[in-house]
Amino acid sequence: MNVLVVEDERNLADAICEILKNEGMKTDVTYDGTTALTLARSGIYDAIILDFMLPGMDGIEVVRETRRSGISTPVLMLTARTSTSDKVNGLDAGADDYMTKPFEAPELLARLRALTRRTGDVILEEASFGDLTLDLTTHDLRCGDKSVHLSGKEFEVMRMLMSSSARVVSKQDLLTRVWGGGSEASENSVEAYISFLRKKINHLHSTVQITTLRMLGYRLEVIL
Repeated sequence: MNVLVVEDERNLADAICEILKNEGMKTDVTYDGTTALTLARSGIYDAIILDFMLPGMDGIEVVRETRRSGISTPVLMLTARTSTSDKVNGLDAGADDYMTKPFEAPELLARLRALTRRTGDVILEEASFGDLTLDLTTHDLRCGDKSVHLSGKEFEVMRMLMSSSARVVSKQDLLTRVWGGGSEASENSVEAYISFLRKKINHLHSTVQITTLRMLGYRLEVIL
């Protein structure tokens, strides 16, 4: 399971990530609402743990804008507030469940399991687009009986493009998601890895191509 943790209390965020990793889950973490929205819109997460109070954009705004973007990823909202009105506001904005702080690890894990059961508890091992299949375990990209292995960053870029389907993914979104918000990597790094992926896709003789939309970003297209 791939979980996005959004919590501005860094010690708590790190503790949550540790709990999830001990259960075999993959985690990404961010400490502000603006970055959280960018990551949530990628659509690559199986669940999002989202704090109510955040710098930049609060949790209510994040989940509301995520839903407006057509992303249905289950959201578990965290808060130190206990009033019914706060819970109602969070659920009305699009959150799927609500948990007050402090909480115990078993409860957090149980609520995550419940959320994923509601969506079928499907943990995908492959992603696909057109005639391409990306193995999420081995990082192999396949087309027919041919395959190539992707490096770590090639895999993350390709996975993000596939998860976004025909939607445009900006260079900034790729930088934030693949290299991290605090990275010194530039857009040149994105362009380099897009070039690497294009060469590997061409090697597979796939009908899929990575299209550049000037000033916007990239998306996958099938060329017949």
